[in-house]
Amino acid sequence: MNALTTYLKHVRDEFQHIVWPSRETAIAHTLVVILIALVIAVLVGVLDYLFGGVVSHVVGA
Repeated sequence: MNALTTYLKHVRDEFQHIVWPSRETAIAHTLVVILIALVIAVLVGVLDYLFGGVVSHVVGA
């Protein structure tokens, strides 16, 4: 039990060292992540459509 208490004290100490981003920075970074995810999703969808067409053409279906 003593090890758990020591661990939690260290965790609390480490939380005091965290520099949290401002609200504006957090929103901006979130929007960048969402935009990148959307771009990748569209890219994967287009590639899936193109490769599916190629495979259908080769197989003759």
